[in-house]
Amino acid sequence: MTTFHSTPTRLLLGAFATVGTLTLTACGLADADDRSISMILTESGPFQDPTEIVRDKLEDDGWTLDTTYVTDIVQPNQVVSNGEYDVNYFQHLAYLRQFNADYDLDVEPLFAVFQAPAGIYSERYDSIDDLPHGAQIALPVDRANNGRGLLLLHEAGLLDIDNSVEVTELSQEDILDNPNDFEFIEVDQQSLAQTLPDVDAAFSFTRLIAESDVEVEATDPLIIEEDAEAQLPYTVVIAAAPGFAENEPEKYEALREAYQSEEIEQWFDSYIGGLKNTAFDIEVQDAWEDFQAEGSD
Repeated sequence: MTTFHSTPTRLLLGAFATVGTLTLTACGLADADDRSISMILTESGPFQDPTEIVRDKLEDDGWTLDTTYVTDIVQPNQVVSNGEYDVNYFQHLAYLRQFNADYDLDVEPLFAVFQAPAGIYSERYDSIDDLPHGAQIALPVDRANNGRGLLLLHEAGLLDIDNSVEVTELSQEDILDNPNDFEFIEVDQQSLAQTLPDVDAAFSFTRLIAESDVEVEATDPLIIEEDAEAQLPYTVVIAAAPGFAENEPEKYEALREAYQSEEIEQWFDSYIGGLKNTAFDIEVQDAWEDFQAEGSD
């Protein structure tokens, strides 16, 4: 099977329409036999490498996992919603909730794979307290991730924010006091690591730092998210159109058992110093219901 890659498509949630195309191929369509599962996922270490392990495990059990790897973060939900693919693997719960709201979809999580803590990194400074007055700090532009960097700065005592706003809704509008006159530069989430040489610091996902050529290690952030409960909105999941688990129980169970296996646990233990924790014990349906209820308040 030939794997095709998309031209990167950029997403500004709730603001601009997305421009871009993705070539969908026969290897990714969901009309194969009953022992075939189609998946569209991010072309990145913690998504691609575990999936290759899962592919082998599924093959041993008589399944075929057809995959399409992309850098696009928009169409994976769209093509799952319209039935072109069975499942996707590229996003956390906060992004999924925001995407569903922005595009009027109802894609739902099936089960959790890992939690994705992120941090503030710098090529210029060794401590969060060393950031100078007026420092330029890059943040992700999408609302689902925008407030995470602001919260970290608040927790470090460098920023005062409105504590009544949940982190998944937090933005610059909720800054109450910026005594250091930090300047925030909002960029596409996939470009965060690439901006690091041009700014004093940047909020970034650990995997983006690990997979880039910046002069800082992914294991050496100025500050990183550590509270497991606070990371719940950023739990990365396998997602599908509504009713997939009920309508395709064998596919659901095969995927869940393969992704929540000892081999996948071991892979994450060895990736970026174990910064990404597996989240196999999270009851994602309960967490999803609670999370959606919070977002509707």
